[in-house]
This record gives sequence, structure tokens and C-alpha cells, in this order.
Amino acid sequence: MSAVAGMSTLVSVYMWGVGLAVFGWFCLNTIVASLFLPADVYNPYLKRILRRLFQFLFIPVRVEGREGLDPGRPYLFMSNHVSLFDMPLLGGWGPGLLRSVEADRQFRWPLYGLAARRLGNIPIRRDDVFASMRSLRKALRKLEKRTSLIIMPEGTRTMDGRLRPFKRLPFLLAKQAGVDLVPVGMSGLFSLKNKRSWHIRPGPLKLKFGEVIPAATVAILTIEELRDLTHRRIQQLVEWP
Repeated sequence: MSAVAGMSTLVSVYMWGVGLAVFGWFCLNTIVASLFLPADVYNPYLKRILRRLFQFLFIPVRVEGREGLDPGRPYLFMSNHVSLFDMPLLGGWGPGLLRSVEADRQFRWPLYGLAARRLGNIPIRRDDVFASMRSLRKALRKLEKRTSLIIMPEGTRTMDGRLRPFKRLPFLLAKQAGVDLVPVGMSGLFSLKNKRSWHIRPGPLKLKFGEVIPAATVAILTIEELRDLTHRRIQQLVEWP
């Protein structure tokens, strides 16, 4: 093993150890706080833990476009899906009360699965149309309660850093939700940690909230038109290496 490869391995071991410790603390706090407090009370504290995660890993985060969003109203956020760090990044810096639609297998993970359920995140089975429709109805109820939702319309993490085609179901939800849609672009995450490697390589990240697609515009576009518009908007927000 070369000196460079050895150093990369040591850095990754440190990153995994610290990252899992902080994320475990986040999960434990989520479970306990959700038993005794309303979400709007403990939510700011959980956001601070997620921000600390990136600080402890020496990963600088730059956020753009958030100032134009009202944290007191619900939005449907759609972003590119790159890394295991996607949700901590969005959870730490996303405005207001924010929950996600996630693959159902993640709800079976030790500790995190329980934390995700206590948060009110929504599991979805991509291989079962009827189960997906049930998840869709749950997501609509979240939005009706003034909770914003995060959906990654690619459905799975990119394998090469490029934006994959979008699924149709998230845009059916957008059409029924009656809320503004916010495209989000995340940059730097593929270099940080991609699906093909266990190595974590610290570097700067950017989270960019794009121009809101108003609910009125969402209503008049077809599902395919809305899907293509959102894909273009996210493509423009991501800074490609």
C-alpha cells in the first residue's frame, strides 16, 4: 500500500468512526426527544447535531438560496441523490420542519430505522405500486400538517456522479399536494463519498436551493412536463466537476 493510499484509509477510518458516533447520538436524541416533546420544539436541536456532524468531519458547507424560503410553510423539496451524506446535509440546513420519503429497507437499519419512524419519515417500496400509493397518501397528510417533505426523484444514488432519469411518482405527489416545489442541487458529495467506495474524502460541499416552482405552475403542467422542468432546474443547480 502506498503512503497516499494508507493516509486515505486512515482518514476514512477516522471519518467513519466520528461520523457514526455523531449520527448515533442524533438517532438516540431523536428517539428520546420524540417521546416527550413536540417536533417543533426538538427540531432545532436535531438540526444543530447534524451541522456538528460536518464540523467534526472538517467538511465546510456553503448554503445558497435558503433566504428566499419561509420556514413556517410547507414545501416539497426535490434534490439529486448522491451519497449517504445527502439526508444529513438537507436535514441540517433545510428550512423549517422537514421530513423525508425513504426506501423502506432503511427503516430496518439498527437504531436509525427507529429514529426515522419516530421522526415521521415515510417508507416507500419502489417495487410495489400499491405500497407506493399508500406512501403517497401518507406524504400528502404530512404536507397538509405544514411539514415540508424531501424526495429524491432519481430513486437511488447515482453511480457516476451524473443526474439520473427521474421517476414519475414524485411528480404525481407534487400535482396532488398543492404546495410549492423547490428544486435543490447538492455539489461535492460524489467526491466525498460515492456508492462504489467505502472511502470518505473530506472536501467542500454546496447546498443550493433553486427558484421555487409555484403551486399554480405545478397544477397546470403535466406530470411529464413538471418532471422535465424539475430535472433541468436541478441539473443547473449542481456544480459538476
